[in-house]
Amino acid sequence: MVRGGTLTPAQVDAWRRFHRMQAQLIGVLGRELTQATGLSEADAEVLAALAAAPQSTLRARDLRWELAWEKSRLSHQLRRMEQRELVRRTECVEDSRSTVIVLTAKGRAAQLTAERFQQDRVREHLVDALDHDQLEALGEISEAVLQRLGIACTQARAADPDPD
Repeated sequence: MVRGGTLTPAQVDAWRRFHRMQAQLIGVLGRELTQATGLSEADAEVLAALAAAPQSTLRARDLRWELAWEKSRLSHQLRRMEQRELVRRTECVEDSRSTVIVLTAKGRAAQLTAERFQQDRVREHLVDALDHDQLEALGEISEAVLQRLGIACTQARAADPDPD
């Protein structure tokens, strides 16, 4: 494997096809989700992260890192979701400088609806387009890239002094 320098034409082509596929897939899934449920992709990401957490709660900082979002993006998103009663913010008992984000009953119902819808659409647009070997390769490729990125994310998280 060559490190550094210019990408080969085949590498550039692979990157462009991946990037185009990813952008189109995310765009289509996001539009369909909003049309069917009224939730944005960002809403669904926050709801899914909270639903997967113990007691459906996360400190704001942990939610931010889970989503790999900037603090201001999460703050604005949570404000909009609070207005629709999908989440609520509470003070952290262990650290008064921190905020805990809680999934509400309305948020849980919306998350379950979004999850079912997304699974159907992911099956149609992605899973059914690939054979078994291609799907397995996609998972392995994704994991390899995520592991490489995880090193950088872990280092950045450790260096973040902000409690939220």
